[in-house]
Amino acid sequence: MIERYTRPEMGRIWSDEYKYSCWWRVEREVCRVQFKRGVIPPEDWQAIDSKAGFSVDRILEIEAEVKHDVIAFLTDVAEHVGPASRFIHKGLTSSDLLDTALALQLGDAGELLLRQLETLITLLGAKARQYKNQLMIGRTHGVHAEPISFGLKFLIWREEFRRHRERLSLAVRDVKVGKISGAVGTYQHLDPGIEQRVCKNLGLAAAPISNQIVQRDRHAHFVATLALIGASLEKIATEIRHLQRTEVLEAEEFFSKGQKGSSAMPHKRNPILSERICGMARLLRGYALSALENVALWHERDISHSSAERVLLPDSCITLDFMLAESSRVLENLKVYPENMRRNMELTGGLIFSQELLLALVARGMTREKAYALVQKHAMTAWNEGKDFKGLIQADREIADTLSYAEIEELFSTDKLLAKIEMIYQKLGE
Repeated sequence: MIERYTRPEMGRIWSDEYKYSCWWRVEREVCRVQFKRGVIPPEDWQAIDSKAGFSVDRILEIEAEVKHDVIAFLTDVAEHVGPASRFIHKGLTSSDLLDTALALQLGDAGELLLRQLETLITLLGAKARQYKNQLMIGRTHGVHAEPISFGLKFLIWREEFRRHRERLSLAVRDVKVGKISGAVGTYQHLDPGIEQRVCKNLGLAAAPISNQIVQRDRHAHFVATLALIGASLEKIATEIRHLQRTEVLEAEEFFSKGQKGSSAMPHKRNPILSERICGMARLLRGYALSALENVALWHERDISHSSAERVLLPDSCITLDFMLAESSRVLENLKVYPENMRRNMELTGGLIFSQELLLALVARGMTREKAYALVQKHAMTAWNEGKDFKGLIQADREIADTLSYAEIEELFSTDKLLAKIEMIYQKLGE
């Protein structure tokens, strides 16, 4: 991932330095367990433990010649350790090292993303409470429907991200799996007990069964979960973009001092952060597709997944990390315009109360079909001719014979619009 979208902590997890440190943690732990079992003599274990080290530059130098990153790593470590290095990687295949170390990196990345999720969930809850009683028009198909609470949007989003928290926790657990089972998963040159002990000591689960690799359904599950979280972040960002449209302007991204919105038009204040989030969600969906493509490999393993994973696993984590942080920043500093919400509710001259009127007429004995046709007739007149809907209703003799003037006035009042909001919030623990 480019530096522009890489935050320091997540970037460190996917750095070459950290990757090779995870490789060494795995190799060292295998050696330590083998020493405990009497396979490695004490003096050789002492040499391995005290002398081992690596140099990223040296590894890359060796890899340029041998064209194999694991061999390059092991060669560099051997240069530090000396003769005792003959015990390092004994009985292992490259994927024992790579997949187990990758599980460490994915576990660390997943925990960081879970912390970011927690921050966002807390923020959404605070915003839901802040705007609990703020009326605005609800829109279906982009068209004015009935009034809602602005806080409900945040409450819906919070519940969605609570579900994501559960999904991601499961996906992290699913991917924190290692294997030390040899070239085709048969432990041909290893005691199966080594795998259990090594994985436990590293904080991983041991794969119940493997071939040359940990099966890629686990990684696909993880990346698909990141893409799903990204889709929900895009959902929020899209809402903000719509609310910031000039003719709506009910909410708006913060615009910092000195910021400029256009090289050509000095007046522009664009929702660039939300647009960026929407664009990055597309990347995550692409990574998820590639992760799914990696599930089907030849026989006990081929290497077609490797090149894709070198890009998609770091980049998907880095991308979502950035999106979560950016989303929290946008929401924390969101500008809200209650007066514009009120103005927009009044744009249709009372049409938003059509269902209130429909149900009131039905309650007085009018058939639903007749009441619907009557209300719709006046609604279409109001739409097409720009007339006041309430005025048309009050002037209709058939409606006036069914509902009093005071009752019609009450139907067009906003006082009862949030009557059930308290119940909704209580249902969700607020």
